[in-house]
Formats: sequence, C-alpha cells, structure tokens
Amino acid sequence: MRWKSLLFSLALALSSYGQSCENYGVLNGSSCSCPVGFGGATCSQPGCGGTIFQGAQRPLAPPSGKFANLTASSCSCTDGWTGTGCNVCQTADACKSAFAASANITAASGLGGSQGNDIMVCNNQATVYASGQMSCRVENPTLQNVFPGKSTLNIIRTLQPSLSPLPNATSFGASGTAFAHLFYDGVEQFYCQADSCTQDLNTTAGGSNWQCSNLKCTCRAGATFCGGGSTDLTQTINTLGGTLGIVCDAVDNSTNSATCHFKQSTLQALFGNDGLVLNGCTFGECVRQNVIDSGGGNTASVIEDTSKSLSGGVIAGLAVVGALVLLSLVLFALGLRTQKRARKSHEIVEKHKASVEWSGLSYTIPGSRSTFSGLRKRKDRVNDINTDNVILDNVNGTVRPGQMMAILGPSGAGKTSLIEILAGKNKSGIVTGRIDVHSDDKTSGRQPRVGFVPQQDILPATLTVFEALLFAARLRLPESITDKEKQERVDVLLEKLGISQIRNVRIGDVTGGKARGISGGEMRRVSIGQELIASPDVLLLDEPTSGLDSVSAARVANVLHAIAHDPVNPTPIIASIHQPSSQLYQKFDLVLLLAHGRALYAGPGAFAPVDHFQSVAAETVPTYQQGYNVAEYLLEVANDPPVGLFQSRTIQRSGVALNTTSPENSSEKSRQHHSLDSGDEEKMGGEHSSDMATRTGATTRSGYATTFLTQLQYLCGREWKVLKRDKTLFLTHIVVSALLGVFCGGLYYKTDITIAGFQSRVGCLFFLGALIAFSALSALYNVVEIRPLFLRERANAYYSPTAWLLSRFFFDMIPLRLIPTIIVATITYWMAGLSPQAANFFKFILILVLYSLAMTLYNFLLGTLFQNGGVAILLSALSALYQMTFAGFFVHLSDIPPVLRWLQWLCPLKYMLEALSVNEVGSGLMIQDTLQGVPVNVSASLIMQLLFGFGLNNYYRDVLILVGFILAFGIGVIGVVWFKVRERR
Repeated sequence: MRWKSLLFSLALALSSYGQSCENYGVLNGSSCSCPVGFGGATCSQPGCGGTIFQGAQRPLAPPSGKFANLTASSCSCTDGWTGTGCNVCQTADACKSAFAASANITAASGLGGSQGNDIMVCNNQATVYASGQMSCRVENPTLQNVFPGKSTLNIIRTLQPSLSPLPNATSFGASGTAFAHLFYDGVEQFYCQADSCTQDLNTTAGGSNWQCSNLKCTCRAGATFCGGGSTDLTQTINTLGGTLGIVCDAVDNSTNSATCHFKQSTLQALFGNDGLVLNGCTFGECVRQNVIDSGGGNTASVIEDTSKSLSGGVIAGLAVVGALVLLSLVLFALGLRTQKRARKSHEIVEKHKASVEWSGLSYTIPGSRSTFSGLRKRKDRVNDINTDNVILDNVNGTVRPGQMMAILGPSGAGKTSLIEILAGKNKSGIVTGRIDVHSDDKTSGRQPRVGFVPQQDILPATLTVFEALLFAARLRLPESITDKEKQERVDVLLEKLGISQIRNVRIGDVTGGKARGISGGEMRRVSIGQELIASPDVLLLDEPTSGLDSVSAARVANVLHAIAHDPVNPTPIIASIHQPSSQLYQKFDLVLLLAHGRALYAGPGAFAPVDHFQSVAAETVPTYQQGYNVAEYLLEVANDPPVGLFQSRTIQRSGVALNTTSPENSSEKSRQHHSLDSGDEEKMGGEHSSDMATRTGATTRSGYATTFLTQLQYLCGREWKVLKRDKTLFLTHIVVSALLGVFCGGLYYKTDITIAGFQSRVGCLFFLGALIAFSALSALYNVVEIRPLFLRERANAYYSPTAWLLSRFFFDMIPLRLIPTIIVATITYWMAGLSPQAANFFKFILILVLYSLAMTLYNFLLGTLFQNGGVAILLSALSALYQMTFAGFFVHLSDIPPVLRWLQWLCPLKYMLEALSVNEVGSGLMIQDTLQGVPVNVSASLIMQLLFGFGLNNYYRDVLILVGFILAFGIGVIGVVWFKVRERR
C-alpha cells in the first residue's frame, strides 16, 4: 500500500505543478487562498449568493458557456447583502446572522470579557476600519459607447485584517492592501492589486481617501475588454501601474450611495484629473462596535497627511529662485557698504598744470589681407602691406599750460585721427610713436586727466541742461563730494559756459526725431561742460565749431579761450578746426597744419605761418594778400603743397635730424617702416587692432569715480525721468495691449469644451505667445536708439556696462513688457473662459512673464550684437517666425522629420505653449463632444497629446527651461556689451 501512497503524492504534486492562482490569490500547497468573494481551484469563480463569512464553502457562480464560470449576473443575494457577487452587507442583522451561522465562530472569534462592546454591526460608510467591501457602477459615456453593457467595479480594501470578524474569510491580504475586480455584464474582465495603502480621514466627514502604491493589473484573455470585443484594451490594462487613488465622498443618506474616483496616471490622462468616476457606490463592512469605537486600524501610522509634497522640479525651481534672491540681497548689502565707505573717504579733485608732447606719431590702416596670407612668402606680404593707407606720418607737437592749439588741414589730412589718438581712443589701425602727457607738479603722484569732446553732440534729449551736467557731475566726480557741492559746481560751470539762462530747458534732439530743444551752439557748450565738470588737466576737441554759425562758433571759441588762459588753472586745449573764420583763428596760440598726414607747420599762430611759408618757399606757395583770412590761406597751401615745402623742413626727433621728403616718398618710407614679418605681426597683436604708441602718461581715466550702486541709482533716476517725460511708447504699449486683449478675448470668447474648442484654446495661447514675441521688437529698437549715448558715456567712464544693462532692463521690462503682458493676459484669460481656478491663472501669468523676459533679453542681445538696427530687426522677425513653426501648433512635434526635430529644443515659444496647455488641462478640463455619433467624454490631456504632442507633466520642466533661456540670453547680453559694445574709431 505504501507504493500507492507514493503514487498519490506524486500525482498531487504533478497536478499542482505550474498551477497559478487568478485574482492574485495565494498558492497554498495544492490549493489557492482566494480573495474575498472568489473561489474555485484557481480563484477564477466569483461568489454567487451566500455570505462572505462562508469562505471556501460559499456557493460560486455556475458554469454555463465559455466564460460562464466567471459570471455573477444570475446570482440571487441573501437578504441584507448586495452588490455584484453579494459581498456588501447592508444591515447589522445580516452581519450577525452570517457570523452566527459560521461553523468556526467559537474558535475564530476569541471573544472574552475584556473585549468590551463586541456587538457586530455593518459599516455602510466609505471609511474602513478593518476590511471593507464596495461595489460601484462605471458609467463613463465614452466607455459605455464602446461597451454598452453594464459595468461594475468591486473593490476590497483591507486596513487591518486581524480586526475583521473572521480574518481568514472576511478579509484578504496584508495590512494596507486593495483588490479591484471589474465586471461587464456579470463577467469579470480584469483585476488589479495595490499595496502600501494608507487611509486619509482628514477629508469630509464620512468620506475617505485611499492612496496605494505598486499597482498592477491583469486583463483576462478573451474577455470582452481583452480581445473578445471590438476593442482590445489588453495592452492598456496590463501596463497600468504606479500609484492608485480611491477617493470617495460621504454617503448620501437619500440614496445610501456615494460617488468615488478610481485614480491612476493613465486613467487620469484619459478621463481627467478625477480619473474613472464610479457612481452609486455602496459600502459594507461587518465589524465589531468596539473596533469602530477604538478607531480600528486608523492609527497615526496609517493616516496620510493631506498636504501634497512638492515635486523635484518645484523644489529645484524654488531653490534657484531663493538662491538668486539671496545673492541679490548679499550683493546689495555689499554695495551699500562700499557706497558708505566711498562717501566717507576724503578724495578731492585737484587740477594740475599739464603738458602734452608727441613725437614720431604715425597711424596706418592696413590694406586688404588674404585669408591664407600667413602661409605666403614674406615678399608677397610686403606687396600686400604696400596697399596700406597712411593717415599720419611722423607728426610732432607740444602744447603747454596756457596754450590753445588749432589743428588745421583740408579734409582727409588726419586732423580727427590725431585728436583721437592723443585722447587715447581705440583705433582700428596701427599706431606708432610717443605720446607724453605729464603734470608739471612732480609731487602729485597722479596721472593727468585728459578730456575729449567728439565732433557729434550725443546728449540725453529729454533731460534739461542742468540735469545733463549734474548727471555727469554725479558720476564723474568722487563720491566723497556731496551732492550739494556737485550742484554748486554745475551752477558755476553754467555761468562759465554762458548757458545759465537755458539751465531748465530740455536738450531735445537735433535729428528731429524728438522735440527740438536748445540750439546747436548751446549743445556744443553742454558737451564741453560734460568734460569740464570732471576738471580735466588737458582738453581735446574734435571740430568744436563745425556746423555752427559764426556767432555760435565765436561763443564756443571764447569759452575755450577763457578755459585755456584761466589765470589760476590754465588748461592746455587742442582742437581740430575745419574752416575757421578770421576771428576764430585769432583765438588760437598755436597752429599745427597737416597735409596728407604730414605736418607742414607747427608753431605760433597769427601771421607766423604766413611768414614761415613766404620765407622758405616763396616761389612755390601762393602769395598772401593783405586782409585775407590767414586760416583760408593756410588751407589753400595745404590743399596742394609743393614738394619743395616738404623737402625744406627738418624735424628734430630724439636728438636725430630726420629730413622729410615728398608725400609720395614719405608714404613709401612709412610703408616700409611698417612692413612686418610674421614674428613682428604676432608681437603687434594683430593687424587691425594694434596700438603701439608709447605713452608715458595716462591719457584716459581708469576705473570709475563712483561705486556700482551709485551708478545704478543715478541711471535708474535718469531712466525714470525719460519715462515720465516721453510717455508715448509706454502709453502705446498699454493701449495696444488692452485692445489686443479685448480682440483676442472676443475672438475666443467663452470657448467651449469640444475638441474644436480645445484647439481654439491652444490657438488663443499661441496667439498670446506670438504677440509677445513680436512686441519685444520695441526692446531691440530702444537698445539701438540709446546705443550711441551708451558708447559715449562708457568711453568717458561714467558707469560700468552692467549698471547700464540693469537700469535699461528694469525700465524696459517692467513698464513695457511686464505691465502690458499682464493686461493682455488677464483680459484674454477671463474672456476666453480659461481655467477658473486662481492657481491656474497665476501659473498662466508666470509663464507669459518668463517668456516675455526671455524675448526681451533676446532682443537686447540682437540689439547689442549688431550695429545695424535693420539687420537686428530682420533677424528678430525671422526668429519669431521660426518659433511659430516649431512651437507645436502648426505641426505635430512627433511628425517633424528627425533631421529638423532637434530645432524644437531651441524654441522658447514651444515651452511657453506647452506649459500653458498643460496648465489648462491640468485644471481638470474634460472634453465633451460627439464624433460621428459617438459621444466623447475624455480628459483634455489626451486630446492635447494626440493633437500637439505635449507632455502631460512638463509644466515645471518648461518653467526651468524658460529660466535657462533667460539666464543664457542674459549672460550673452552681458558678454557682448562688455567685450564688443565699446567705442572704436
């Protein structure tokens, strides 16, 4: 008989080998331990009649047909029990009767006197104390159109199985588990399981919020949902995972049912944030009263906090914002400290007598070069250099305190180049020679200051004369000098320049672009005053009388003469004069006459040049007629100088006599002098930017007279005055934004929730982005317009480029970008009927502000990068069209050819549109429409992904990317302004 026992054991083992339990039952030896409400060899048969207290002895659904063994449609429930499968108790008597009828009542109950109130009750609320059953109807219109039969969902929620009346029968699974089973026309379609569940009781009284992890689902092959019908959901159901939420409202006493939501990411993408809505949910949990009185399994360890944890993207964004704010506060504190220390210093502005001497000064602009000239032979490169343009050739001169020199010569003689080289301006060619600017006071220890007044007057048009000079005084005088003292200095200077009567008159614009103000001669004196306010030791002027009538020119000359011959602090003055009158010519003590870049004469003024030419070249120069303007006579001589005039002169340079030759021979020698081999070119530092003039004294100011915070303060003050006095651009932006807001809001007024309506919503968002992109062009124009003034003031060390950028950005971004963006966005948002939640509205505003900020900085970058405003505007317009193409509105992002698809990642408008769309659908927007008679009730997020290819969870990612664009454009603007936007002559 022993062998029969062995055979029986082997057969039993073989029968159980490979056996699996369905509905996530647990294999226990040769049988399965099944979830509550299921039985059979593999847990595939739902209960049919009876009660859940019967456990494995409970009657199961009878087999009839292929899937009839899974059906529960023909079951008749015992009194007091309801739901698909008859698992939900309705009354306390039903629980008591079922409990009393259980054969294992004595062994399983473990009742004793110490348990207190052990009355069995039926908990019909959504809250679970031990292990509860619920049964709900699934009535989604879209789902019902595909599957028109009756769908129900049974859910077993187990919080603490040991507190259930019969743990092995009325509960299943470990603490914090949930099992769900969906039936269609009484046949089970799929089942799901999740664990690590917590129950939140901080909801509305009677409601519950279950949050579970590790969701997994299994679709029954061949069932209607899983290949047995017209639509196969197997792939979708089997890939459900992640977090599961079961959120139920309080039970309505009138219907004894409640509404619940089955939430999972995929379901929420299909049906909205509320997930799959469950209607008519009934709850039933047989439990002892003492378990309810003690709170059951709802201890602090399983109650979940209702506050939502911040995502990683939000935390990262807040960290970046916090770091930037903290950095700004630290920099502001350091700026205040530096400013306070500077104001307490005792720096004073001392004026010393200084002299200017230059010798052997030459300036050559290199000719054209081949790209591969470095590989060619030396003699070939010399031939290239022979095409160099010699502007100045071995020019010498000296100006001492109390002297005023006029540099004369015909057009192209090199007057402006000489003045700019003496002033230390950046030149594009090669400068050689020696420039010596030295103070007569050898004990001062300070390098002489050199002031330079260019030929063109570039002044702030909206400021008054007094404000323009005070602005220069505040930024060019030391910070230790009080503001009151600076104002007094300006008053004295106004009297000295003879323009005190126009101190409160706005300067205006000589080009006619803005309202006209003061005259050209008065503007020239204001420009001179901006240099004199810094008390320069030497003053250089480039054609200060050009474009002025004789009276205005005489006034300017009188001012310069008084400054040069001041009895207390005489200032050496060097000015290039184009065509002076006789009266103007007599104001100058010294004259330097240039022709073809060579000095024909350098010495005293008045009639001394005439006597010189008549004595050395009387036969070759024109005869001077008495009463003739000396200046015009000198220009006549310089216009066509005879060769003999060059050959007759000998210049002493460093103790060596250098005989000058004719202009042709002179230029040839100069070109040979500048011929360089490759090693020399490397030493020179490049062909087009070399400056080899040796300077023994500083000719330009180094550093700034005031601290960064002071610079920013007065720059912002000037920007504020400009904004108040020239309101045209600001008011235009405001009015246009309001009109466009009404237009856009009216165009998309109360957009409905159909598929076409959703497309219109995204179109509304796209329209706003395109509007911001094109309106930012005015930022580019503003930068191009103010660029000349910035170049002039930067060259004179008024302020640092960073301070200028910040002030320009603040007073462009806030009044012209931020305020109009908020206006047009607010009007459009509420007229178009977008998400009514306040949080979504502010997230909407945030994205538009970030995008506007990025586009403003981008146009700043173009405006600073290109000197030609037309080129910058063209590139800005083309980039706006590029953004519209790759934003995802006109073409689905996934349909873009791979060779071009990467361009979308360089498109800020794409991130703006995606973030706004995600924000809109994230508010729970549902699409209700009909397609060919089929009702559609799905989440707008699904339509968004199908139509545009936007990511559902990309809002905060897009925020960070837009911030990245802002930082990149900002760094680019700072770099270009610091290293490229500088005065070059």
